[in-house]
Amino acid sequence: MERLGTGIGWRPEIADAVERMPGIDWVEAVAENVCPGHLPDSLRRLRERGITVVPHGVSLGLGGADRPDAGRLTALAERAEALGSPLVTEHIAFVRAGGPLTASPRLEAGHLLPVPRTRDALDVLCENVRIAQDALPVPLAVENIAALICWPGEEMTEGQFLYDLADRTGVRLLIDVANLHTNHVNRGEDPCKALAELPLEAIAYVHVAGGVERDGVWHDSHAHPVPRPVLDILTDLASRVSPPGVLLERDENFPEPTELENELGAIRRALEAGAVERVKTELRSAAGAAAALGRPSEAPDGDGEPLVGVRAMRREGAQGARGEAPAGAGAARRGDETGAAGATRGAFGLPPQEGADETRQRLALAQAALLSALVAGTPVPEGFDRARVGVQARALAAKRADVVAKVAPELPVILGGEYRTAFLGYAQTHPMTDGYRRDALTFAEHLLSTGRPGDARARRELREWWLERSGPAPRSGRPVHRLARATRRVLSRR
Repeated sequence: MERLGTGIGWRPEIADAVERMPGIDWVEAVAENVCPGHLPDSLRRLRERGITVVPHGVSLGLGGADRPDAGRLTALAERAEALGSPLVTEHIAFVRAGGPLTASPRLEAGHLLPVPRTRDALDVLCENVRIAQDALPVPLAVENIAALICWPGEEMTEGQFLYDLADRTGVRLLIDVANLHTNHVNRGEDPCKALAELPLEAIAYVHVAGGVERDGVWHDSHAHPVPRPVLDILTDLASRVSPPGVLLERDENFPEPTELENELGAIRRALEAGAVERVKTELRSAAGAAAALGRPSEAPDGDGEPLVGVRAMRREGAQGARGEAPAGAGAARRGDETGAAGATRGAFGLPPQEGADETRQRLALAQAALLSALVAGTPVPEGFDRARVGVQARALAAKRADVVAKVAPELPVILGGEYRTAFLGYAQTHPMTDGYRRDALTFAEHLLSTGRPGDARARRELREWWLERSGPAPRSGRPVHRLARATRRVLSRR
């Protein structure tokens, strides 16, 4: 795996600061925010300086029941080629549900939602990953996500799930240590155990980010400083393996550049502390092996690095010390567990697996039921923590309001203090079905159709804003979309 070094998430809000920041070896850009034919000047300058840029996708939905959309895969491939990237990354998550597999309306989450750690879900995920790998011009790495809720009837730990995924597909892993911390707080999962179960040789790079506790749970906000527990998990990881790259993520509430540089410094120190522990462990293992053979132990060289004999023993001793399974062990383990699988496939009240299509349909029904409860107010599926589902639903609505305010910044200006209350009320009865930009237009249409806002001037400004954007092209004497004409008729009667 190519060594990436220390990096930071590139965002337009901090583009200038990132360009001036010392010690940055690479950056990561949200793939959906990059246009291959019109790269931001900042990214172009970074590329000219030899800084690696990795596109990080957020909308593919590899963990969903449907096969990956060919258009989204093509777009991701185009961004990798335009940026000259050595790899692309995505998430182990589902982001939409419904549609033909469930004969129900398609719903968009606008967020990364957890995949159930079941064999059904793993089978679908593995096939989706292989489809993506075949469509992309460079290697793919997939990221573990943070979660507020647990699926009932899960059959594997996170580490086992990731191990089997990498074992079956050869996909690389993007390990987010902040997400391991989130799942520790919210789901009681042990980060140390997860790291011990991972195929460390498959790690492409590592994410580090901050969060905040709210509503009694930890939210992976990417808007707060990196807390000490996350740095401790990074040190634990670095004590097991030297990660090819580590990247700081920040998406909101951007601090001064010096604060970001201080966080990068803390990340480097956490890595160094882990490296020291790793060398100590290797030396102890080497000394023990040498003693067992009746030979004197080997000393480190002048740089504190073990001599060749110890380096050679790493691959043999370290794996056993961590309790890692050899390559192919996932397949053997799956064979041993075949009998138990049939008893647990009914976790969602569905019939046993009979083939790939049935597997996808079972997963589709389960994911659609959960997403509908989160965004459409339908009953919470049996087995889920209702309180946690409620917290997640509120978090999704709040994020939706925030993102719509970003993609359509005129709306909060026009509506003023009424914006957030009005949007959250709209979201309760209008699930998102086609992305945030369409969501902004539908929200404006909803307000206008109900005679809001109450202020005549604000209503006029909102009407002009909506009409300008609802057609295939800006208004300039050309016909607008039929939806605009229909709304004109509604408004003319008021």
